[in-house]
Amino acid sequence: QVQLVESGGGLVQAGESLRLSCAASGRTLSTYYMGWFRQAPGKEREFVAAISRSGGSTFYDDAVKGRFTISRDNAKNTVYLQMNSLKPVDTAIYYCATCQIPTYYRGNRNQYDHWGQGTQVTVSS
Repeated sequence: QVQLVESGGGLVQAGESLRLSCAASGRTLSTYYMGWFRQAPGKEREFVAAISRSGGSTFYDDAVKGRFTISRDNAKNTVYLQMNSLKPVDTAIYYCATCQIPTYYRGNRNQYDHWGQGTQVTVSS
């Protein structure tokens, strides 16, 4: 069983940057496809980005494409989400999650099995 812990969230102003980290324990993270999701108050959890097991392929929701970058360091058992040019609409709790099937890139949260507890990102205008 893998455990995930997100960190790096906080309060920033519009236009600023944050880097989220997702540290795994219990199992080697390289065996999993990984994704980042977010959930704003009153809204459903939505897909943000995903990355292949090697890190060679990445996928993004259109809302963050060009501003966010997902990456991973399998030696450190950690996945990252670099968020630049943040906007107030990016305010949400951000979660990382594991996926064990090749259709991870579709961003279907029902295909992700292990989740972290989330980290709050708040962007003020």
